[in-house]
Amino acid sequence: MYRDMIEGKTILVTGGTGSFGKCFIKYVLTKYNPKKIIIYSRDEFKQFNMANDFKEYEDRLRFFIGDVRDLERMKRAFKGVDYVIHAAALKQVPSCEYNPNEAIKTNIHGAMNVIEAALDCGVKKVVALSTDKAVNPVNLYGGTKLVSDKLFVAANSYVGASDLSFSVVRYGNVAGSRGSVIPFFHRIIQEGKKELPITDYRMTRFWISLPEGVELVLKALKEARGGETFISKIPSFKITDLAQAMLPGCNMPEVGIREGEKLHEVMVTPEDASTTYEYEKHYIIYPQMMFNERMIGTPSGKKVTEGFSYSSETNQSWLSVEQIRERLKEEVIL
Repeated sequence: MYRDMIEGKTILVTGGTGSFGKCFIKYVLTKYNPKKIIIYSRDEFKQFNMANDFKEYEDRLRFFIGDVRDLERMKRAFKGVDYVIHAAALKQVPSCEYNPNEAIKTNIHGAMNVIEAALDCGVKKVVALSTDKAVNPVNLYGGTKLVSDKLFVAANSYVGASDLSFSVVRYGNVAGSRGSVIPFFHRIIQEGKKELPITDYRMTRFWISLPEGVELVLKALKEARGGETFISKIPSFKITDLAQAMLPGCNMPEVGIREGEKLHEVMVTPEDASTTYEYEKHYIIYPQMMFNERMIGTPSGKKVTEGFSYSSETNQSWLSVEQIRERLKEEVIL
């Protein structure tokens, strides 16, 4: 499906030593034949470990130590790159609250640097990873990612006659990733404990796997004209059902919601509905402003109804306890 798009291309992933980067590299290198994939990140030890884990692909894998805060270093890394996937960010909510200046430098100034480097170095497409926390943000992390999203959408006004486009992919916590509740529950179970703490019994979340997240990024790379926000259609689940799937019959003490935490994940707000279109497996939020002529066109999807929202609370698709358990097996967690 994406073979012609990726064949012989050079792809750079910022923050590529994280959960997404590892899955993206394995997915793309096993299915397609890019010229090379460049991992751009700060931590040399993670790069060392990753190089060992992916030794069979060393002929097409490159590692570039650098920080998204460093524009000149990024320009050096972007030379000859066709596609950029921007995954680098400070993501831990408490850390961002306690270190707001650092979150701004990485998540906002870093986004600006990615845009500047892509514009100056002849990159063809940039896809930035977003989060549900950027929607109606209640914490600093969400606030910085909202600004980042706006920057990438507006960046399409600077591309001029080039064929460069900037787009955004949005999803919530990925099942099994470091930021999700699943590894937290798994550690408690491994310690032999018989209860799993629930912050709020009403809490719901979307379920997206890492491969599904990678597929959405590839779809954005292929289809984006500039300024779109791509959102997958995915099922919801209750946190209490997740606990029962992981540790059947366990006690579930309610411990209270954490600072900066939401009861439900929201991907599309009623305010976004006026420019949101539905497709078979995803939604696209189109920009309210057209920043260049290439962005002007009639979407092929079905326009959502006025007041539409896409929330884990009101989603039409839900996972049962047994379905969650089966998915956990697929994620090699149970």
